[in-house]
Amino acid sequence: MPALKKTVMTVLSAALLSVCVVSPAGAADKDKTDDKQPKPTGQMSTVGGKRLGEVGTQVDLGPGAPVLPKELTARSWIVADAEDGKVLASHNAHWRLPPASTLKMLFADTVLPALQPKTMTHLVTEDELAGIGEGSSLVGVKEDQSYTVHDLWLGVFLRSGNDAVHVLSEMYGGVPATVAAMQRHAEELQALDTTVVSPDGYDSPKQVSSAYDLTLFARSGMQKADFREYAATATAKFPGGRKKGKRESFEIQNTNRLITGDIGVDPYQGIAGVKNGYTTHAGNTFTGIAERDGKVLLVTVMNPSSEESHAVYKEAAHLLDWGFASEGKVTPVGELVPPRSAVPAKDSTPAAGADKAEKKHPAAAAATGPAGTNGVWTALAIAGGALVVLAGAVFLVNRRWPLPDLVRRLPRH
Repeated sequence: MPALKKTVMTVLSAALLSVCVVSPAGAADKDKTDDKQPKPTGQMSTVGGKRLGEVGTQVDLGPGAPVLPKELTARSWIVADAEDGKVLASHNAHWRLPPASTLKMLFADTVLPALQPKTMTHLVTEDELAGIGEGSSLVGVKEDQSYTVHDLWLGVFLRSGNDAVHVLSEMYGGVPATVAAMQRHAEELQALDTTVVSPDGYDSPKQVSSAYDLTLFARSGMQKADFREYAATATAKFPGGRKKGKRESFEIQNTNRLITGDIGVDPYQGIAGVKNGYTTHAGNTFTGIAERDGKVLLVTVMNPSSEESHAVYKEAAHLLDWGFASEGKVTPVGELVPPRSAVPAKDSTPAAGADKAEKKHPAAAAATGPAGTNGVWTALAIAGGALVVLAGAVFLVNRRWPLPDLVRRLPRH
């Protein structure tokens, strides 16, 4: 019996050792958690690098690099350097998902340059407010009232007002024309995961984007001074109705909680925009940009499964913290590609079926001057899907833009 007992103990010890080697501590629990998370079912794009088309988390940690934040629950996310375009880490970056109101970044990047000057006024008609999806977020645009383009853009960026989006779309040439221009511009930016159905991001069949594409939209938009100003504005006055012959106004607040804060969420240090969203099918989505110690990072988070309040902002903030702490300590897993027009012809690889030439929308504005007050960032003038690249047709991503003064007045924590 002693010999038999010794043999059994030896076998059990060997088996236990085998389990420990194959399944390190915590791995089994992690696998169970990952199994519960939805995963892409089809092949993902490899625009920006092969690793970005792989399922799951992609990161290459170097010596001294911090580990990624724990308990990230988003279906898709990405962290990238806004200036050189290097992707520091990602998770299902090219998964095509409903974008919600983060698609308004593409809307603004497409339409904003064409509707100038921003002091231009427009009298809203009843027809322009028709067709807005049930339950849409609204800023309070009223028919038979006049608004400046500036007012309407504040309604888009701060309150995610679908009513403001529809009015601006009509000013641009109509909703169908706006959708077509947005699609052309997405293709110009090489955001090939994106299918535009509505200009406001409202849930629509087949309307999808990806964390990668949303990050491209934000990066392109933030090279425009007006876009940066609107994205960074915390509060503003919006025109209301008339009372005793006088036009009243009311205050609107940015729904981006990393700018304004909320219960359980502090304003993020160095935040400069850009857009949040929510719909039933998309869940919560968010793209943010922040600067710290001269470093500018972009982050996109799509549809966290966490039931924690404001999870999309908290996960975005954790990823930004990680990105700033990881400077010089990680090997990039991909890159944010430049627009097609900025790629030399011999290196250009346009997607099959994509138009080789973009047609400028009739309302498109001419190229604007350098973005920012001191001109350190070369501006890209984008109008109706046509990209005009200044400074010798080079897409400059290695210079910082000056953050708007509005951003610099935000609280620091």
